[in-house]
Amino acid sequence: MSNQTTAQPVEVTDRPTKQVVALDRRNLDWYIDKLVQIIVFIGGISAIVFIIGIFVFVTKEGLGFLVGEFDFKEFFLSPRWRPTSEWNTTYGILALIAGTASVTGLAMIVAIPFSLGAAIYIGEFATGKTREALKVLVELLAAIPSVVWGFIGLTIMNPLIIKVFDVPVGLNVLNAGVILGLMAAPIMTSIAEDALKAVPDRYREAAEAMGATRWQVIFKVVLPAAKNGLLGAVLLGVGRGFGETMAVLMATGHAINIPTSVFDSVRALTATIAAELGETAVGSDHYMALFTIGIFLFIITFVINLTADLIVRGIRKE
Repeated sequence: MSNQTTAQPVEVTDRPTKQVVALDRRNLDWYIDKLVQIIVFIGGISAIVFIIGIFVFVTKEGLGFLVGEFDFKEFFLSPRWRPTSEWNTTYGILALIAGTASVTGLAMIVAIPFSLGAAIYIGEFATGKTREALKVLVELLAAIPSVVWGFIGLTIMNPLIIKVFDVPVGLNVLNAGVILGLMAAPIMTSIAEDALKAVPDRYREAAEAMGATRWQVIFKVVLPAAKNGLLGAVLLGVGRGFGETMAVLMATGHAINIPTSVFDSVRALTATIAAELGETAVGSDHYMALFTIGIFLFIITFVINLTADLIVRGIRKE
């Protein structure tokens, strides 16, 4: 007798099994998944739609001034902002640009060392409850309304600057720069700390295995590896400086002036819009000129973000 057994033919059928049919059925979970996808897509695309809508609205309101009274040389190179003058109406924003830039620059000088130092301590040195407490405090500082910071500059920083530096007015670039720097520091600290924590631990371990000290690990390894996130934190602070309104309005003195020192009172672009828009007639040249300033601020923000993107792309290529 032969030991070989004859293989039985396997029946092939095209009918799906019950499990496959159950998985292919569009039940409640399938519809919930599709609904969540739609909601996420709408949430993601809405930011773009809102930005385009805001730009279209601001451009529409300021278009009449751009095609009519707008003079490029006067608008950007003249320090005389006299939109309500009966005899010599001028729309020069050079002094407003200088005031905004001076306050923002001083704010970054104040905010960058504080924010990076706090981020390094929280991310690299603090542990346990100390780290969690500091992170909560930083987030609470970021939640303080801008009008409260402006009130601090008006009632506390103003007399303090007058007393310490013996100047006639304490509402100046120094006051607004310090207040704005303290406002920007918490957000910059949070983003910088996240960037530092995103650096893989193996980088630190490899540097320590080669005999590097704690500070050498931070300055030679961690900070270079986190430079993209740190750059984003700094640029966010710059954007906060250009876009802040109430605190700058209350702390700068709101004087149209090209500053020559930190003790000069100035006026910012955003503060000008906030202070004058409610008192202008809708459709007037003054009204449209304020919206033109809004267009200029929108373009500045776009240029800052584009520059950041190009820098980050260049760093990645390296």
